[in-house]
This record gives sequence, structure tokens and C-alpha cells, in this order.
Amino acid sequence: MYAAGRGIATISARHDVILEVWYRDLALDDLPEQESLALSVAADYERHVRFEVAETRIDLDVPPDGPADAYLRLHLLSARLVRPRELNVDGIFGQLGLVAWTDLGAVHPADLDELRAHRRMAGRPLTVHGIDKFPRMTDFVSPSGIRIADASRVRLGAYLAEGTVVMPSGFVNFNAGTLGPAMVEGRITAGSIVEADSDVGAGSSIMGTLSGGGTHMTTIGKRCLLGANAGTGISLGDDSAVEAGLYVTRGTVVTLPDGKVVKAIELSGVPGILFRRNSVSGTVEAVPWKTGSFTGLNPALHA
Repeated sequence: MYAAGRGIATISARHDVILEVWYRDLALDDLPEQESLALSVAADYERHVRFEVAETRIDLDVPPDGPADAYLRLHLLSARLVRPRELNVDGIFGQLGLVAWTDLGAVHPADLDELRAHRRMAGRPLTVHGIDKFPRMTDFVSPSGIRIADASRVRLGAYLAEGTVVMPSGFVNFNAGTLGPAMVEGRITAGSIVEADSDVGAGSSIMGTLSGGGTHMTTIGKRCLLGANAGTGISLGDDSAVEAGLYVTRGTVVTLPDGKVVKAIELSGVPGILFRRNSVSGTVEAVPWKTGSFTGLNPALHA
């Protein structure tokens, strides 16, 4: 599958590297014929950057090749043209350079001290939002029908379906996100997917491919609850839950209702399970979740 984008690249004039690319026009396969972009300015001498029109076409099935390619993939995800796991992002970290993200725009980290001093001397202090390879999603793409309380907690490349609410403690990485209305108060890490009408509780974490999960892609099914300060390294089937404070990894030893003991990975994706820790014995148990306390998302919050 192919995709294309047309936008503006910001290039470090001193170091001759692409800092970031914003794509105004996006399409799967080829871009429709339309008027080309016209730059009103060619450079920002205060930041030591120049601007160029970027037209990029990529094969989504092969790894990214260069920053323009990588930025196009991230835009496609956040614009909901492709879903997480539907494109190749292998090695994307190596294709992106480290950037200082400021209130003036992207700056090469080596130029940051000079810019900061220049702004201070002029009585206009510089704000640095972060120094990272990934920018905030909302600086590049603003999907419809979502709420994000703290934009710094959602990276470009996150996929947020309509009806998603990301609270201040929530975090969504690239190539990850929600496929329907969801409450996100915990961490959705790279490669992880949360399906419709599920709640990722405060302080909770979904183990992704960049946090010790290897190549395993974790999915939280429909109408699931990941309790506060809980976590999972296995997929949850529909109508399942992990109780507050419990972290279930692939190798967690779990006791079933009939007394049989299995590793948690054997229950990955099985619907209707509540994972809990027995408060007397300390064993992790998997029991049917028929009448859990989770009654669904508040429609008023996700409309």
C-alpha cells in the first residue's frame, strides 16, 4: 500500500538536517491534483532554519527511509487514514533526529542555548516544551471528536478515535491508540490498541513493544476496564478487567476457578475474565466477570 503527502519541511540551516515536516495534504496512494504549496517566507534566521516544500510518496509495507518518510507515517496515523499496526514503522527512531520543541517552533538542540540567550536579552523568554524525537500530535494534526487535557501527553503518530478522552495523567504513544470511544487515564504504549467503550484507569499501563514487551502487540478489547495502577502485558478479551494495583505479565502464574494453574499468556484475548489478586493467599486468580462494577463509559463525557 502506498501513501503520499505534501507539506513544509523545516531544515536546520547550520546542520543541514530535516527537523520536522508538516503535511497539509495527505492521501492513500496518490495525491489528487491541486494547487502547490507556496511559501510566504523561506527562512527563520532567529531559529537558523529554512523552509522547503516537501512532496513525499512512500510504500507503507517497507520500513521508513528518512525523516520525511517517518513524518508522513506519523501524520497518516493521527489523521486516521491508517490504523496502528497497518503500516511498517520498524526503525523509525533511527530516522528521526533529536529536536528542541519550542514556542517558536522546531530548533536544532545545538542552537538552543544561543536562541535562549537571544530571547532573554530581548526580554522575551523562550519556552521549551521538550527535547525529543517525537512532537506533540496537536501541533501537527487535530482529529475531530476528541478531548486531550494535556497535549504534551499525546505524541504525533497516536491514533485517537472519535469519543476518546485523554485525561491529564493519560499518555498515548505513536502507532497506538483507541478504536472507539474510550477513557484514557493511563499509558497506551507503542503498538497497543484499546477498542471501543473501554477505560484505561489512572496510573495504569499497557505493555508495548518499547517497554519490555518484545514484539507482542497488546489489545484491550471492548467494554474492558484496566483498574487504577494496574497493568497488562497480555491482551484482554471483550468484557474483561484487571483489578486495581495488579500487573499481569505474560508469565504471571494464574489460578483458574477449577484450581488449574496456567501462565497468563494462555488467557490472552479470552473474553469475560476478571484478573484479581486473592487478598488472603496472594495468588493471582482469573474468574468470570459477569457482574463487574464497571458499567460502561459516561456518554456525556464521550459524546
